[in-house]
Amino acid sequence: MMPLPRRAGGPRVVIVGGGIAGLTVAHALRARVPDLDLVVLEASDRPGGCIRSDRLDGYLCENGPDGFLDSAPATLALVADVGLSSSLRPSRDEARRRFIFRHHRLHEVPTTAFGFASTGLLSPAAKLRVLAEPLSSRAPGRDMSILRFAERHIGKEAAAVLVGSMVSGIFAGDASQLSLRSCFPKMHEMEEQYGSLVRAFLAKRAANKHGKTGTEEHGHAPMAAPGEPAGRLTSFDDGMEALVRATAASLGALVRTNHRVTDLRVRVSMTRSAPRLVAARTFSVVCGGQPIEADAVVLAGPAGKSADLVRPFAPDAASRLGAIETAPLAVACLGYDAAALAAERGPLNGFGFLVPRGEGPRILGALWETSIYEGRAPAGKALLRVMIGGARDPLAVELDDTTLVRIVRRDLELTMRLRLRPEFVHLVRHRRGIPQYTVGHATRLERIERALAACPGLFLAGNSYRGVSVNACIEDAQRVAAQVVAHLASAGQQAEYAGAV
Repeated sequence: MMPLPRRAGGPRVVIVGGGIAGLTVAHALRARVPDLDLVVLEASDRPGGCIRSDRLDGYLCENGPDGFLDSAPATLALVADVGLSSSLRPSRDEARRRFIFRHHRLHEVPTTAFGFASTGLLSPAAKLRVLAEPLSSRAPGRDMSILRFAERHIGKEAAAVLVGSMVSGIFAGDASQLSLRSCFPKMHEMEEQYGSLVRAFLAKRAANKHGKTGTEEHGHAPMAAPGEPAGRLTSFDDGMEALVRATAASLGALVRTNHRVTDLRVRVSMTRSAPRLVAARTFSVVCGGQPIEADAVVLAGPAGKSADLVRPFAPDAASRLGAIETAPLAVACLGYDAAALAAERGPLNGFGFLVPRGEGPRILGALWETSIYEGRAPAGKALLRVMIGGARDPLAVELDDTTLVRIVRRDLELTMRLRLRPEFVHLVRHRRGIPQYTVGHATRLERIERALAACPGLFLAGNSYRGVSVNACIEDAQRVAAQVVAHLASAGQQAEYAGAV
């Protein structure tokens, strides 16, 4: 690696990690301070982290997230900035139909009162318990698990079936371990304010009828019913990696792939700020044996990797960063002849299905990709994406290809009655999978930030902290960028940085 020359006359910011969070921080910094000396260092041969879209034999296979909800202003603004608005691909209307496997068959998740009354997804007693949700009361303000919260509001059966499967689908996690406050902060706030989720929904809907709410004024879509996604699932013609490629392209040579950071050092020097001497901190980011000097550093990779970098000078922060667990996950993309599939089990007509734990199948669920989006498979073909593993089955990711495909096919036969052999198979393993915001996560973050406060100019970004979705990473990256600019201004850098805060 060639040494990176320092631009004369201004500070330098180094971003470690070229996933969507790191790229968005860089994009936001350059928008605020166009002439900022900036570099993004990505260890792999392509930016994007787990966001990767591979077109194989005509099938569009998403290794990671396959969309975002279009109710997020920060994401839509980034899409527009990098010139992708015309490439947006909204999901089909039928993708609003979602299913859960229970009692040996798929049940459509009800979205109407009649559908709820007639569904076989829950027992009569469980339905009555759900209807009693408005009688729920506020719980103490301390953090609690998602499962405990759901059991208090809708009962044990509905919590296990509806909420447990949803948590598996979003986080590949265990609802009894994950934090409500950190995973679903809006639900936490709703309970704090209203006690009951139904009462919260009715109050918000009444407020919407009488004028804009504070949420609307800040550009967010009106609130959906409890548990219902707010917004429409959306991707791009070429998959989610299109956003990564366009954002990286907008940054040009600032993004450097195959640049693995192996060491991070903090240097303290004394500078005079009348009438006294003050300590100024700079950083040395070691990459390929070459040090890169920086006035601010953003660690935008997984928490475990950031822990390794800060351990020599911030051991307490490193310990807490290392305690943020991840759930390993394997993804199987399976292609079929559409006519043969329809003849065997009927046409795919929905988003897909989830499997509550304890129902038999090992898979977490499956997405019916060609029912969700157009253009995901060659003409006359159908594409399924199956997830297996997660926090409650971490060893699944270590299964060999033959065993993994055998289990997936067996479970598709159990859930979908699908015996058809796939014509196309593509497997992906995420050994460092989805971060798990276990109970106490918010407190852990506060303590990490306090520990890193001794190193002003060092920042954290990415899905390990304040949201695992693409939308959450992009929104948080904007916050981090503002903090970086504020630090440069307060550290006595060039005067124009103060105006960009």
